Amino acid sequence: MDSTTLDSTPTTYLDHSDLPRLMGLMTGDEKHDAAATSTLDALWVLYDRVLRITPDEVDSPDRDRFLLSKGHGPMAYYAVLAAKGFLPLSDLPTFGAYDSPLGHHPDRVLLPGVEIGSGSLGHGLPLAVGVALGLRAQRLADPAVWVLIGAAALDEGSNHEALAYAGAAGLHRLHTLVIDNASATHGWRGGIASRFEAAGWSAATVDGRDHEALYAAYTQPHPDRPHAVVARVEPK
Repeated sequence: MDSTTLDSTPTTYLDHSDLPRLMGLMTGDEKHDAAATSTLDALWVLYDRVLRITPDEVDSPDRDRFLLSKGHGPMAYYAVLAAKGFLPLSDLPTFGAYDSPLGHHPDRVLLPGVEIGSGSLGHGLPLAVGVALGLRAQRLADPAVWVLIGAAALDEGSNHEALAYAGAAGLHRLHTLVIDNASATHGWRGGIASRFEAAGWSAATVDGRDHEALYAAYTQPHPDRPHAVVARVEPK
């Protein structure tokens, strides 16, 4: 990556080592740095090695779907999208500006590859369940659905209703990535993964900074069941 130039067109030659610098281009108020950095490694591994979506396939019916429910700290998400060519690097310094496509929550009508406009902490997982059901109804068996939520989002009852339904319905193309920074008000005996397992999910708990562990958990077989990956990161 050139140390001084910001290209005005999307690029695809960046890697994980560039992400902190890309995040540093985003300044201003309401950055929620801790919320963003907690997701950085998990997002990178997902987009770099797992998700079947490219900037040329954002409207393909066969694409994988990624929903960012933890949308109040989107800088890492924007940095990964820029590194993967979904948006121009020159957009990054406009973060949070009045006329910028990079808002304090992602907006699906402004950014290619963004599936939902996030808001309330309780919305992402129910929306992901609906997406998985919609794909099933269309008999699209290949696309995977991924949703990233924070540990504190599990304080919301709507998420528990969604995960209970998904397990009972056997939505095996649905995946939930939980960023666990010990911010939840309520805990679960045996950890967050136990809550998903009790509802019929497959689940794995890993170090949220370990790329190989994340990849192994993301690709773990889970026939006939939805899958949850709990990525533990340092508390903030």
